[in-house]
Amino acid sequence: MKFRTHAIAALLAGFHVLVLPAAHAQDTIKVGVVAAFSGPFADYGKQMEGGIKAYMAQHGDTVAGKKIQIIVKDTTGPSPEVAKRLAQELVVRDKVDFLAGFGLTPEALAAAPIAQQAKKPMIIMNAATSAITTKSTYIARFSMTLPQISAPMGTWAAKNKLNKVVTLVADYGPGMDAEAAFKTTLEKAGGKVTESIRVPLRNPEFAPFIQRIKDAKPDAIFVFVPAGEQSIAFMKGYRERGLAEAGIKVIATGDLTDDHVLPAMGDATLGVITTFHYSAAHDSPENKAFLKSYAGANPNGGRPNFMAVAAYDGMAAIYEVARQLNGKIDGDKAMAVLKTIKMNSPRGPIAIDPATRDIIQTVYVRKVEKVGNDVYNVEFDKYPGLKDPGKQ
Repeated sequence: MKFRTHAIAALLAGFHVLVLPAAHAQDTIKVGVVAAFSGPFADYGKQMEGGIKAYMAQHGDTVAGKKIQIIVKDTTGPSPEVAKRLAQELVVRDKVDFLAGFGLTPEALAAAPIAQQAKKPMIIMNAATSAITTKSTYIARFSMTLPQISAPMGTWAAKNKLNKVVTLVADYGPGMDAEAAFKTTLEKAGGKVTESIRVPLRNPEFAPFIQRIKDAKPDAIFVFVPAGEQSIAFMKGYRERGLAEAGIKVIATGDLTDDHVLPAMGDATLGVITTFHYSAAHDSPENKAFLKSYAGANPNGGRPNFMAVAAYDGMAAIYEVARQLNGKIDGDKAMAVLKTIKMNSPRGPIAIDPATRDIIQTVYVRKVEKVGNDVYNVEFDKYPGLKDPGKQ
């Protein structure tokens, strides 16, 4: 009985360690980055780490007299249980001041209660399901939401007489968000989603779905699949099965023509229309500086993508919080600062919506075109100042 009492006391003590503010070295601000750095979504973590390195190469590793220390944790994801455990370890053992990263929605949702209990600011650098910021008052998102980037495509498609559309999306939170937002704006403008196809998050086989789409003879197919291997596989199937020759256009979120994998996809992507918040081809002084810094900090990193930019901007926000709080990071005070963030990002002007802690930004309409010998997402239209329509 005595042993059991001591065991319970130890457990309770552990819980209080999680909840109470952590005391640690006064000369360091620690940022714990939780993401997949290996496994099928390894590029997510690597892009985010690349963006963090780019920001620190450009702005130094000291702010408000304190050293910024990055602690990277690999979920090998998608693995919500691992993400939650790693977030807890970062808070309890490593005594981090910020949690950051979170490439995948299930992992962000799993870690949200840890941020809430520990009162640790949690900087989302990719995960895009609308509901994430409702799961903890300590979350601020510097990436995008799927409704935010999908809704404009519905408006654009109807305006350009792509009225009969089949949707194909990954069967998890972001896919559901993308499908719903696109369908709402398309049908509001007079178009129609004639069929909704959902594919598994892990290792989908696209061939039968693509044949189904060809047989349905829509004006276009709207696609959301995670950036990387799946976007390559989908575009390969689209070309091989003759959908382009059949006059079926591809419209999508920018994940499909992700900047990092676009050079490998090559000419197969020419003409694809996407809506998204960042392109490596974006013409601005801020983007030129970002691309230069990213290349210098990541000599073998290839072309940076939207996750690298979100991580870069997330670090800019962390530095601004540290400056305004003079290096003394308190969870509630940090969130008060994050709600006021406005900056000129490599993607254009961004701000945090104080009501939702989600990002306000421009969403661009882009077409894959040749720029010299390379393919890029070339912006030709835009929807400025968009909030997340999933919370309106």
